[in-house]
Amino acid sequence: MRKKEEELIKEIKPVSPIMKFIRKYVVNKYFITIFAFLVWMIFFDSTSFLVINELNGEINKYEDQLAYYKSEYEKNDQFYKKLMNNKDEKEKFARENYFMKKPNEEIFIMVVDSSAIKKKEEK
Repeated sequence: MRKKEEELIKEIKPVSPIMKFIRKYVVNKYFITIFAFLVWMIFFDSTSFLVINELNGEINKYEDQLAYYKSEYEKNDQFYKKLMNNKDEKEKFARENYFMKKPNEEIFIMVVDSSAIKKKEEK
């Protein structure tokens, strides 16, 4: 009987430390549950890490746009106040943008041919 036991013991292969670790921790039901939960939360849930990261990118983009439009508003507001308080500025703006004139004046509008300019630049 002892011989059989000894033979069985010899036949059993020694277990490597990696296999011991895997059997002890990785096959553990708590580890599997926590791992499955983390995978679900990171990739598949409606509030997953990937979705939140994408939404944060959109928020940053919209905050940048908001800052740009606020600065444009401030510039336009200053221009408007300057325009409304100064008669010369009003006249200058009306002449440049709306081609308005005084009663005894004539306006000549010069049109530049952009294709001719491009041809000169190419040569």
